[in-house]
Amino acid sequence: MEKAFLSPAETAMSFIETGLKKTTLPVFKQFLSAILGGAFIAFAAEGSNVAVHTIASVGLSKALAGAIFSTGLMMVVIGGAELFTGNTLIVIACGERKISLGVMLKSWLCVYLGNFVGAMIIVFLILYSGQLDFSNGLLGGFTIKIAAYKTHLAWGHAFFLGILCNWLVCMAIWMASGAKDTAGKILAIFFPIWLFVTSGFEHSIANMYYIPAGILAKANHTWATAALALGATQEQIEGLTWGSFIVKNLVPVTLGNIVGGGLFVGIIYWFIYLHKAKEN
Repeated sequence: MEKAFLSPAETAMSFIETGLKKTTLPVFKQFLSAILGGAFIAFAAEGSNVAVHTIASVGLSKALAGAIFSTGLMMVVIGGAELFTGNTLIVIACGERKISLGVMLKSWLCVYLGNFVGAMIIVFLILYSGQLDFSNGLLGGFTIKIAAYKTHLAWGHAFFLGILCNWLVCMAIWMASGAKDTAGKILAIFFPIWLFVTSGFEHSIANMYYIPAGILAKANHTWATAALALGATQEQIEGLTWGSFIVKNLVPVTLGNIVGGGLFVGIIYWFIYLHKAKEN
């Protein structure tokens, strides 16, 4: 009877071919696929906000948000889309010298920009759908509060939260890649993603929804007032800008995501399973 999963060594080998396929896809197709990836993650971020915006218990709200958010990565992996954070595992193909550093970085940039476009599409659709009026504008206020919190993290904290996040995200992708059936992939994705969201770690692509949605929502007086009622300060709301989004969150979280996925999953597993094989 054929086993339903790959061994860790076989999974490591599979990422060589995966890296080649991803980086040799025409740039426009990479970009389109990345738009889908960004949109799928934004859907998950939006859905998790809707589910928890009236829950006072922090632990309970994060646990519920994590259960919902995992749907985003399931759509990326099973539906087929490109996601920057998962693509940090391309370092395995780079480590095997199957692709160059330049090719990898070019692919990362293309996918990163595509993810941003996809996330922003969902931001605008949600904003103009009237959904943030849920609960008399409380959802809009919650959206602003979350964004304000994220842009007021200390730079170092955001960086390390980014490492922790993508370590788990890439473990989800690693295990899902080792599963041979859809049910196995779903289970492999669900638990690490549930853990990262419940823990409050930082995901650069998810933040491409969370923070822009809050920046645009704060222009609505009703939503901004609701954010104050939920505990956000006037100073935090005023400090919620495109500049703070990029400098205080996106840059450190992105760098942390690269370290978390590329180093703690990609490079370490490459060294354990592929570098050793070469020596033998």
